Amino acid sequence: MKLGFKIALSAALIGAAALVFNAFSAAEKMPLKQTMTTMAGKPIQIADYQGKVVLVNFWATSCTGCIAEMPGLVAAQNKLGKDKLITIAVAMSYDNPTYIENYLAKMPLPFEMVYDQSGEIARAFGEVQLTPTSFLLDPKGRLIKKIVGEISEQQLIDIVNEAHGA
Repeated sequence: MKLGFKIALSAALIGAAALVFNAFSAAEKMPLKQTMTTMAGKPIQIADYQGKVVLVNFWATSCTGCIAEMPGLVAAQNKLGKDKLITIAVAMSYDNPTYIENYLAKMPLPFEMVYDQSGEIARAFGEVQLTPTSFLLDPKGRLIKKIVGEISEQQLIDIVNEAHGA
């Protein structure tokens, strides 16, 4: 192996490790006090929901996986109740507000819906770009799990029950 290639490979591996570490560090420092405004105009913060598991789900109306995942999130929220789980669905900045409202008119959601118009919320959660991406926080606001891709209804229920010691 040539020395130049070894140096380039080492630099790439170090860069990848730094990227993973930075993403993990960002996820560990959840933006608990960041104010988000729901589509209904209500200001909320994750810190408002201490004592409950919080699911922050980044999604978009153009994301087929997100649309497929949403009925399971609704079912899990309904089964667990708001005393155990608070779900905050965050529509990505590239989504169209009219499409979001049309979706909500067809599929009313039993949880908070936020439109991240500026992308500030996605940046606060470590530059979320892929949807669906979910963050599960324990009752003290600590990260339990980050899931890139769909989360099933049963997986969500199991994680929430485990976080509550059930």
